[in-house]
Formats: sequence, structure tokens, C-alpha cells
Amino acid sequence: MDGKRASTTAGKPIKCRAAIARKAGEPLVIEEVIVAPPNHHEVRIKIICTSLCHTDVTFWKLEHPPAIFPIILGHEAVGVVESVGEGVHEVVEGDTVIPIFLADCGECKDCLSAKSNLCTNFPPRPSHGMQRDETSRFTDINGDTLYHFLNVSSFTEYTVIDIAHVTKINPTIPANRACLLSCGVSTGVGAAWKTAKVEAGTTVAIFGLGAIGLAVAEGARLCGAKRIIGIDVNQDKCEIGKKFGVTDFVNSSNIGDKTLSQIIIEMTDGGADYCFECVGLTSLVNEAYASCRKGWGKTVMVGIDHPGAMLTLSSFEILYSGKSLMGSFFGGLKPKSDIHLLEKLYLDKELKLDEFVTHEVNFDDINKAFDLLLEGKSLRCVIYMNK
Repeated sequence: MDGKRASTTAGKPIKCRAAIARKAGEPLVIEEVIVAPPNHHEVRIKIICTSLCHTDVTFWKLEHPPAIFPIILGHEAVGVVESVGEGVHEVVEGDTVIPIFLADCGECKDCLSAKSNLCTNFPPRPSHGMQRDETSRFTDINGDTLYHFLNVSSFTEYTVIDIAHVTKINPTIPANRACLLSCGVSTGVGAAWKTAKVEAGTTVAIFGLGAIGLAVAEGARLCGAKRIIGIDVNQDKCEIGKKFGVTDFVNSSNIGDKTLSQIIIEMTDGGADYCFECVGLTSLVNEAYASCRKGWGKTVMVGIDHPGAMLTLSSFEILYSGKSLMGSFFGGLKPKSDIHLLEKLYLDKELKLDEFVTHEVNFDDINKAFDLLLEGKSLRCVIYMNK
């Protein structure tokens, strides 16, 4: 985007197109919307491309709170800064940025600590407006409010995001790859690298080889894991997984009377060093925990089940086994520092991003991206605003 465009729109509302979810599970509708100028500590971004994450689909289907409609979904994206509000000093008009649903304010105890990526000032929650004032920057042509999604809302040609959720990136990275760093790939790679701290020469078991699970495999590969066991119901994931370092594959729909944990324990002579649950099922968390090695095994929850889902674990087993169970939110990554390390790994041809993109569509065909993901045909479908 050139400076002339920025100078003629800064401080003014912008009329553009957005894909709106008006009812749960119904196709998105592309409509003209009004995007307000950014307030204090806010950035208005022209979206170049966005990708569809399973979290978008989950909230699109949801009929009860925290679901809310009408809403502009989308949270994996890359764009160019169109204008900034007062108090924004990290980015300027024309910078290439990625929005990240997880805040990094750089001021609170958690953001200043290397031990946490869970911002205290802007805690993770499904906010429906801007976090500082709970109001929306989107209205439809009739003047009715459209709600925000995960502090991003990228299924629109322009969006407004708090600076705490904006990370400047290297503009030489292709847009259709950079957007993947906004959520899914970073989450999986980070879960292996930052949360579990996978050690070289170890054994990893990954329950679910969707995009997140494959990103965990990629992270484990980068960490030097000797054996990476992928578990999925889709046999096609056996070959796909090999691209990301998966060395062994278990089709969980074809294991007879045995449990997954029995299979993994037999394969690994006592259990995997690290187990990752990447589907979002509490039953799989239990199996993952049972599959990891006593004494030092780590089980990491990466998938998200419904808010009321409860785990049931034996207190005796927890005490006796000496194993760890932990959660990993955005892979434990700090958005404004760790993303740059992933950028470098990609530019140095160490981190794989290209292999995650299985489909690309134009904005007008955004519902096709949903169909592909629901049919299990895509890992990541990139959606171009204008191609």
C-alpha cells in the first residue's frame, strides 16, 4: 500500500468488504462494512491475506455463549499498517505486520518474565470488542454493530487491532507464508520448543495430525527428536506426516482391542518422553498422559475442548508416576520476540511453512475454505483479499 492511500484515509472511516457470520453454521456473507479509524493504542490494518484455522470453524458452529453474532471471524493473517492511533510507536504506516490473538503488552509481570506469555493486562478471552473499552470498530451498512473475534477479525479487507496484538515482521517473507505464523504453526512449533523443551535424541508422540499436530512434529524435528510418532484416524496423514519429521504412524481406528497408550508403551519400551494432545478431546489427554514415560514424561495439552470439559486422572498415578501434565497456549511463545526467531528459521530454510499450505482461494470463495477444512482436505487454506 502506498503512502498516498494512507494519507487520504487516515483518521476517517473506511468502507470495505468483510465476510460476516450472521448465524451459527451458516455460510459467511460478504457485505460492505464500515471500519472506524483507530483509537488510542490501536492500529488499522489492510489485510493482504488470511488463513482459516480450526478455531474459526469451532466458533462459527457454536450456538451458545461465548458465541455471538453477527461477527467477523478470522485470526491468522498478515497485512500492512494503514494508520495508527495516538500512543502507537512500535509501527508506522506501511509496515508489514501480523495480528496475534494473544497480547504482548510489554509492561505487565508476565510479559516482562521469560516464564510466561499470558499477559495480565489483556488476558486471553473471546473478546467481542476492543479490549480497552469493549466497543466495536465495525458496523454494517445499516449502522448495526458487528462483533470482533479473538482481538483480530481478519475476514475483512481492513481491521482495527490493539497494538498489544500486533507484531511487525520481515516484509520479505511471502504473505501466504507469513500469515501462518499468526497462530497455528507457531502454536505447534512453540509447544515442542518452548513448552515441552523437547531434547535431542528423545521420543515424541503426537495425538492428532492436523495442522497443529504437524507443527508440533516440525518443532520436535527442529529440536532433534530421534523418533516422532504420529497418531491419527486418517491414514493419509502417514505420508503427510513424513514431510514434517514423523517417523512412525499409528492409525487409531485400526488398533483392535488395545488402547492407544498400550500401543505407544509397547512401541517405546515404556512410554514416550513427550506426548502432545492436539485434537481437543479430554479422553485423548488421558490416553496421552498414560502413554508418556514414568519418571520424566511430559504430556502437553495443545488442543482445545469445550469450556466445561473436565479431566479425570488418578491422584495416586500422578503421585507415583512422576509425570507432568501441562497446557500450552500459543505454544508458550511471546509474540513480539519469539515470532522473529521463527521468521529467521524460515528464511534460513530450516522451518517448513510452504508444506502447510494445501489450498489457496480468493476472498469471494471464502466458504470453500470452510468446506475444505470440514472435509479434511486441507491443512491450511490461504484466502487472498485481492489477488
